Amino acid sequence: MRYKLSELYPKKRAFITGAGSGLGRALALALAADGWKLGVADIKQERLGEVCSLIEELGGQAFPFGLDVSDKDDYAKVAKDMGSHIGVDLLINNAGVGDGGEFKDYNLANWDWIVGINQMGAVYGTHYFLPGIIAQGGGHIINIASAAAFSSAPMMAPYNVTKAAVLSLSETLFVELKPHNINVSVVMPLFFKTNILEQSTGTEAVKHISNLMVQTSNLEPETVAHEILTQAGKGKFRIYAPWQARALHWFSRMFPTLFLKLKLKGAANREKLEQRLERKYAKMQGKG
Repeated sequence: MRYKLSELYPKKRAFITGAGSGLGRALALALAADGWKLGVADIKQERLGEVCSLIEELGGQAFPFGLDVSDKDDYAKVAKDMGSHIGVDLLINNAGVGDGGEFKDYNLANWDWIVGINQMGAVYGTHYFLPGIIAQGGGHIINIASAAAFSSAPMMAPYNVTKAAVLSLSETLFVELKPHNINVSVVMPLFFKTNILEQSTGTEAVKHISNLMVQTSNLEPETVAHEILTQAGKGKFRIYAPWQARALHWFSRMFPTLFLKLKLKGAANREKLEQRLERKYAKMQGKG
């Protein structure tokens, strides 16, 4: 048994959104190796077949759900099905999309889209599963935010705002749910290799540099998943990956004025950063 969560919740029942790829998939497979019963949800249902096969091969049980987390009626049906037939000890609100652009150019339809997924997806998941978790006497909720929740880089307002909302939601729930024996964790990673940008509707310039940040990261989703499950088992509220995310958060809180000045300087040197990332990416491709 690899994770203490498996000891804390011996029925080992989890529900993971965005489980068809990236971090959600990595979390599902890590728990499967510990024999969990896993409700795996994704808007792209075609991805769930492979994930479910891998879960079964690793010793877990898979229950696939096609789900648009921004659709509260769809979510209500899925949560009722999962809750009544399997139950949930561990809820992981993971589904999310990345997007950006200058605020003045970002239209309101796109705001509705990203808020619906990144923010309301976590709200709906918690809302629908919480009564059952309370009734059974406890559980654990893990919300996937981002270092963007506190670093708020320019050109990323929609993403920053929604991830800050997830952090705020998690802090609220941490206090409210303690009397019900429910633990809450919020995850704030830096860039790691994932496909979070595949549905991005932002400007090409923003998509380009964001993709470079993702592709040149040395952090794999499996590493992040292992850290999340390990730290959640220890009851940690704030979970960072890698350690630099924790240092960045500390710095932003201790030196807020300097932090803003450094962000201004970084924005002024954006082209240099992009060139440096392009050279790094080209070098990585050459080695491959």
